[in-house]
Amino acid sequence: MSELAQSTAFDIYATFQQFLQDDQISPPLAAILSLAEAIVKSNAGTMFELVQALNDGAEELKRRSKNPISLNAGCELFIAFVTLFPHESDNFAELKKELEQQGRTYAREAISFRDKIAELALGFIKDDAVILTHSYSRVVLKALLHAHKTKRISVYVTESRPRGLGLKTHEALTAAGIPCTVVLDSAVAYVMDRVDFVLVGSEAVVESGGLINYVGSNQMAIIAKAANKPFYALAESYKFHRLFPLSQYDLPTHNPNILSFPTPTARSAGHGDAPSSAIPDATTKGPVYPETSSSSTERAMSQEQIAKNPGVDYTRPDLISLVFSDVGILTPEGVSQYLVGMFAG
Repeated sequence: MSELAQSTAFDIYATFQQFLQDDQISPPLAAILSLAEAIVKSNAGTMFELVQALNDGAEELKRRSKNPISLNAGCELFIAFVTLFPHESDNFAELKKELEQQGRTYAREAISFRDKIAELALGFIKDDAVILTHSYSRVVLKALLHAHKTKRISVYVTESRPRGLGLKTHEALTAAGIPCTVVLDSAVAYVMDRVDFVLVGSEAVVESGGLINYVGSNQMAIIAKAANKPFYALAESYKFHRLFPLSQYDLPTHNPNILSFPTPTARSAGHGDAPSSAIPDATTKGPVYPETSSSSTERAMSQEQIAKNPGVDYTRPDLISLVFSDVGILTPEGVSQYLVGMFAG
C-alpha cells in the first residue's frame, strides 16, 4: 500500500475537484495544489516514499479524469520540483511543510501569469482588430479584456460543440462591451477571411511545440494557414508538457470508443424516436432550431454520440505562428528548447 493510500481520510481527486470550484484555478494548478495537500497528508518518512506517494496521487488523478492532459502537466512540473528541491534538513516533517507551502505559493503566483501573457499579446493586437477565438479560455479572455482597455477590437468565437463553451466566452465579452459574434464550428472557413488573426488557449503545449486544445483547434489552424492568417496560442508555462504525439491518436484521451461505428443493434435503435436514455442533459444542449415539419423536435447529440467524439485535438507546430507564455513569446521550436532545459538535470 502506498504512503498516500495509507491516509484513508484524504481523497486527492475530491480535493482536486474542490480546487476547481474556483474559476481562476485551471486543472494544472488544481493538480499542483492537490499534490501539495497530499504531501502533508501522507505518512512518508523519506524523500523516496514522498515522491512515490506523489506519483501514486498523480496516477489517481489521471485515472479518474476524462481529460488528464493538462493536469498531467501540472503533476509533472510539481513532482520534478519536489525531486530537485534541496532537502538537507534533518526534520523531514518540516521539509514536507515547506514543500506544501512552496506549491501553494507557486499556484497563487501562477494566476498572475495570465496578466503577463495578456501584456505580451497586446503588442500584436492593432486597433480595430477582428479576432477569431475558439471555445473558452481564461488566458485568452484575459488578453481580450486587457486589449479592450486601450484598443477597439471585435471578436468571433466558435460555439464549440458539444459543450457550447463559446457561449460562455460570448457572454463575458459582451458584458465587457466587446462586440462579439458566435459562429458555428463548421463556419470557421467562412469567417476566416474577415479576421486578422486567430487567438486560442491551450490544454497543453507539447515537446514538439504542437498544441493540444479543445477539439476544432486543429482544423482552425489548418484553415488559418491556408488563408495566410496568423495562428497564435496562449499558454501558461505550467501547461508545457513532456508529451510527443505524432498524430491525433497518440493523445492520452484517445480510446477505442472514439470515432467507433455503432453496433448493428445500436444502429437499428437509431431509427424512429430516440430512447429516453439517449436524451442529453441541459449541459449538452446547443441552440434549438425550428423544424419545418409540424412535429418539430429538438435536435441534439445524445450522450452516446458525444462519447464517440474527441474532446481535444492536436495541432502540429508548423501550423502555429507563435506561442505567448509567461516566459516570453516563443516559436514552437522555442517551446521544445524550453522544455528540454526545464526538466534537465
